[in-house]
Amino acid sequence: MVYKNVDKTEEIENSNLFLNSKSSQERQKWLIVGFDPGLTVGIAILDLSGNVIATKSCKEMARAEVIKFIIGHGKTVLIATDVYPVPKNVRKLASTLNSKIYSPSKTFTVSSKTELVDSYLNEISSDNYPANAHERDALAAAIKTYKHYQKKLQQIERRTEKLGLTPEEVDEVKSMVIRDRPITSAIDDVLKIPEGKDDLEVQIEEMENNIGSIDEEKLRAIEESAKKLKQKIKSQERQMAYLKKKNKLLKKDVRHYKKKTSKLEDKIEKLHYEYSKDILRKKEISSKVSLIKGLQEKYTQERALREKLEENLRSMKEIRVMELSEKAVPVKIIESFTREKIKEAVNYWTIKKGDVVLLSSSEGGGSQTASMLINMGIKAAIFVDKMSHPAEEEFEKNMVPVLDANKIDLEMIDEFAVIDKDILDDEIENWKTRVKTRQNKEEKRQLLKMIDEYRAQRRRPSNGD
Repeated sequence: MVYKNVDKTEEIENSNLFLNSKSSQERQKWLIVGFDPGLTVGIAILDLSGNVIATKSCKEMARAEVIKFIIGHGKTVLIATDVYPVPKNVRKLASTLNSKIYSPSKTFTVSSKTELVDSYLNEISSDNYPANAHERDALAAAIKTYKHYQKKLQQIERRTEKLGLTPEEVDEVKSMVIRDRPITSAIDDVLKIPEGKDDLEVQIEEMENNIGSIDEEKLRAIEESAKKLKQKIKSQERQMAYLKKKNKLLKKDVRHYKKKTSKLEDKIEKLHYEYSKDILRKKEISSKVSLIKGLQEKYTQERALREKLEENLRSMKEIRVMELSEKAVPVKIIESFTREKIKEAVNYWTIKKGDVVLLSSSEGGGSQTASMLINMGIKAAIFVDKMSHPAEEEFEKNMVPVLDANKIDLEMIDEFAVIDKDILDDEIENWKTRVKTRQNKEEKRQLLKMIDEYRAQRRRPSNGD
């Protein structure tokens, strides 16, 4: 905070004016002061009912001027700031005004301060809008502080509503509660009656002083009044006796209910313990059930794998028997003409050199997948559907027969097929014959083409002719 160079004596005198003029202060309001220090000082003042009393901003404002402006509106119970941690200048001002400090747990953002001020002024229908950012920051701090104490202050207003207290006395109660006094204690202090004689003693003294001048009619009236007062006292004594008796019964009930509550708490604790044990038991059972399910699934998988391996072994035995019989040739099946399925079939059937394979589907096959089978040294490839032209060319180039399954007699046995050896040999020879015939025709065509090109070149006149 930047202050002008002012006489220190003036500041002390203003401070002392606030601290020592108790009789004049008692007629003033208690205030919440929002303070924004800096080169330009911002001040906002709220009363303890949340009303905006005043706002002000001034460049290079002296501390004495700040204090004079504040105490001109009342007594300060809270100094509010929108900055965290609390600046040193705010602490000094609070110390001078003998006030508490309220600061947020973190520094406000500009948008949150603007939203807080606008919504609050609309809520209380106030036209006292801040003139600049400094007044806005001070007012935001004051509003934030008031909202922090608002519920407690409204509770005080409800408690004192029927006690006949003046607004100044209600403010006095609020100020004490803000300074951490209990509400009941603060109200008792404000309602405290100076020690002295009660009303009855005063009446008796007055009657004794005036007894000589009282006539019989007045005396009868006094006696009647005294009789009524005695009756009232007896009635109040009976009421007090009744209340004491009722209080005793209520204390007995309280002890009974405390004992009952203690038993219920013990029962709840026991039930909670049993419930916790039950939960742990259920968790343990659930864990074991999950483990059993996992083992069952693993067992099912292992059994399925074993059955598959047994079936594979049986098929391999049958294939081996057929290979040794030299009458039938086993045909090992590949599901589709892809790298993955070829590898699966190789692992499953142990495809080796001289084997015959059946491609259930030619989809996805090309020259590369054809090369995989060619490199294995298969004897022939049987296809069910149309094979791609690049794949077919690759097989022909390497003289690996490609046979049409629809034109030969295949017999399916479990997971593999069987073909008669003589039929297979005939089909292979027929394929080779067709391929060689086509290759010879192609070679002849190429040779004739070369001869024609040579003759055409010979007939072409040279540049020298």
